[in-house]
Amino acid sequence: MADIQQTDCKQAPGLMRPVIDRNRCEGKKECVAVCPYNVFTMATVEPELRRGLTLRGKLKGFAHRWQQAFASNADACHACGLCVAACPEKAITLTRA
Repeated sequence: MADIQQTDCKQAPGLMRPVIDRNRCEGKKECVAVCPYNVFTMATVEPELRRGLTLRGKLKGFAHRWQQAFASNADACHACGLCVAACPEKAITLTRA
């Protein structure tokens, strides 16, 4: 877990949310490892979410056994940006809640 102070965060929890691009995420878990607020979990992308993916997204999903990151605790996000910086696929952006 990252060593980050409350003063290093850009927002109060719940004002910003991480959004994960399903076409880019390869489930490498860097966001899970780096987030000091346990915002992310790994899970299987359900078939209904797979339908909207591009061909490239479907190929990536299949190659990684459909394991991707999910912002399952998005309300705890403090917008520190560690997940954005850590993601090797640049699949995470922060948006207003």
